[in-house]
Amino acid sequence: MSPIRYATIVALASAVLATTLTGCTSGADQEAGAPIVVAADLELSGASAQTGKAYQRALELKVEQLNSSGAMGGRRIELRVRDNRSDASESLRNIGDFTNDSTVSAIVMGSCNECAVGAVRTINEKKIPTIALAAAGAVADPVADRRYVFKLAPNAADNAALLTTELRRKGARRVAVLHSDDDYGREGLSALRGEFTKAGIRLTRNESVRTTDTEVSQQVRRLTTDDPQAMVVWTPPEQAALAATSVREARFTGALFLDAAAAGDLFLGGTARATERATLIFTQTMVIDDVIATNPAKAARRQWFQAYTARYGGYNGYSSFAADAVQLIVDAVARAGGDAVDRDALRDVLETSQLDGLSGPIRMTPDNHSGLMPQALTTLVARGGRWRLAG
Repeated sequence: MSPIRYATIVALASAVLATTLTGCTSGADQEAGAPIVVAADLELSGASAQTGKAYQRALELKVEQLNSSGAMGGRRIELRVRDNRSDASESLRNIGDFTNDSTVSAIVMGSCNECAVGAVRTINEKKIPTIALAAAGAVADPVADRRYVFKLAPNAADNAALLTTELRRKGARRVAVLHSDDDYGREGLSALRGEFTKAGIRLTRNESVRTTDTEVSQQVRRLTTDDPQAMVVWTPPEQAALAATSVREARFTGALFLDAAAAGDLFLGGTARATERATLIFTQTMVIDDVIATNPAKAARRQWFQAYTARYGGYNGYSSFAADAVQLIVDAVARAGGDAVDRDALRDVLETSQLDGLSGPIRMTPDNHSGLMPQALTTLVARGGRWRLAG
């Protein structure tokens, strides 16, 4: 890299770090006061532990960065994490405890769709702002019944539209779909059906897998019997890895496409051969080291990528969503003002939040509590054992 380009990137990174870490304080530090307590209900064991642990790491790193910056003046951010064991009942108990603790300003929930949907009633009754990192549309919609719930994850409709565009570009007219047997998986299948119809693509067959399944080869074999030109895998990372291996073992010669829910680690490890040349729909942050930091937002994403990688020895694509959730909460606290926790004021600010986040552009509105914009998604391809920017 040339000295001029390097200096430019460093300058941009420094500028955006100052902006990001100060949130919306308008240049004035808040006076010292009670800590800003962010509670997190995560899948640290059970079927979704891989993603849950990535979220925990990201939350801890982001909180450490914010506290080190002194962005909130004398106030510190305190993180309280509980394991829901990938179980909706355990998650609801955690949420109940968090909501009854008057010191907790807001909650971050993990990737469990059933957990987030199941907690909606408690969250609304206790009036505590909650940002869920689960992907199902039912997490944040209908808004009238989820006033205190916000969602920060790729949306099924956006994923389906971009996947279909890529399928058409590669000339695939007969496509099979493997999807998770949960709210998000069924939502994805419905969205794909609609996009396929508009694009003139025939859905040859669809099969479902439970998010706890450790064997998916039978479903994959059934999907390949109709000789599709491509297969879409719309499952969490654990089942996506199993599916990719099963696809290779079935000697399937068509193209493999993965929905954003299947994203995980940057480096593919044991599935590198099975996923070679596979296409993934995800955010640019996963491959930001392939991108020239031409603006402050990209510089911040690269800085986050480097910090996470340096700390943990690798990168997980979903880490950026957890970090953005903390940033949204801290920014909202700063905008709401006051030393005491005012959950209603915090909710009102979150509902109109805008952030060029680590995950991409995020916009919340009173009519839409699912903030990730479609422009955040891009097309990645597996090459040489890791994900790369397509093209």
